[in-house]
This record gives sequence, structure tokens and C-alpha cells, in this order.
Amino acid sequence: MHEVLLVEDDEMIREATRLTLESSGYAVRTAADGTTGLALFREQAPDVAVLDIMLPGLNGVSLAGRIREESGVPVLLISARNDPVDVVMGLEAGADDYVTKPFDGMVLAARIRALLRRAAPAEHRPDSTPLTFGDLAFDPETLDVCREGKPLALTTTELKLLQEFTASPGTVLTRDLLLERVWDYAWSGDTRVVDVHIRRLRCKIGRERIETVRGFGYKLRP
Repeated sequence: MHEVLLVEDDEMIREATRLTLESSGYAVRTAADGTTGLALFREQAPDVAVLDIMLPGLNGVSLAGRIREESGVPVLLISARNDPVDVVMGLEAGADDYVTKPFDGMVLAARIRALLRRAAPAEHRPDSTPLTFGDLAFDPETLDVCREGKPLALTTTELKLLQEFTASPGTVLTRDLLLERVWDYAWSGDTRVVDVHIRRLRCKIGRERIETVRGFGYKLRP
């Protein structure tokens, strides 16, 4: 059974969400503020963290950043505001996804399942060989990534994106396609989540390595 850490200061939302997630098969630990949430995270080592952005003490964006400094555990933000600045700040801090309030509990459970699938170990592919793209090297079997011979630390989301690009170098991948393959969305999602994670990936592998095809999407330069 996967364990979810839910940090939400609104008692009604917190309890309703806990009950929905537990009915979906998750073990749920809850906290009402960011400081307690961080302590619970360190104590319990959950499989995924669901954090409200507006929290007393340590807000959700700061908490997401603290978690990302210590762990690669998937982080999902929830917020009553859909302001692009809030969304981008949360994703830049290290969150993998976000959901706006009011949300359907079953949709939230599905988004958590998608995060857990992405975090699962990749299947072993004995015929895979390391791939090189300029100064970038990627081993699809071990998931090791190096630039100029130096290893890079990528998050699960960044690795999934890189897998998609290296599987089809030179091919334009639309934002909707990346949402479907990387975020496992079977429904329309907000493409800002793609843009922010592409920007983070570029900072690590080289800004020129992934090209923007305006009006369509992105492609990896061979």
C-alpha cells in the first residue's frame, strides 16, 4: 500500500481528501501546517506528497523545495488559485504536478497514481546502448545522464522527458503528447507544467539541446 503525505490547513478539505484517498487504497498521513508536514515527511518517508500552497508556517512552495532537496519523492501541489505565477513558482521549486481547487477527489487519486507510475523503476532493456547527443550522454538502461563526462542529477519527471526526446531525436513532440506520455494524462491538462519542466531540463543538459518549435512543441537536436 502506497503512503501519501497530505498537508492541508483546511480541516474540511483535509478530511474529505483523506477519506477519498483511503477509499482509493492509499494509506494517508495528514498535517495542517508546513512545519509539521516536513517533520512527518522526514519521519515517515511517504511515497508521494500532496501539499496545499497556502499553508501556515512553511508554505507549500517552500515545503516542496525542502522535500526536493532531500528526496526524489513525487510532489503534487493543490491550490485554490490558478495564478500562473503561483503555478510556475511551485513547479520551479521542484513539484511534479499541481491541481486547482475545487477538485474531484477521484481525479486527485488518479493523478497520484500517474505520479507513482512515473516514479516506478524503468523496465530492464538488455539491448539498450548508451546514446550521445553532442556533449550529452544518456544510458536508457541505467538512466545515467552525463554532460561533458560529468554525471547529472535529474528528477523523475526530467528523466521521463529525456527518455521521450532521446527515443525520437529530431522529432517534434507536442505538449499534449508529452502530457499524455510523461504525466500520464488521459484528459486535457495545463501545458504550463510541460514548459516549466522543459526549462528545468534545459538548465541541466544545455539550453540549446532542446529546441522550441513555435506553435507545435519541442524537439531534441541530434
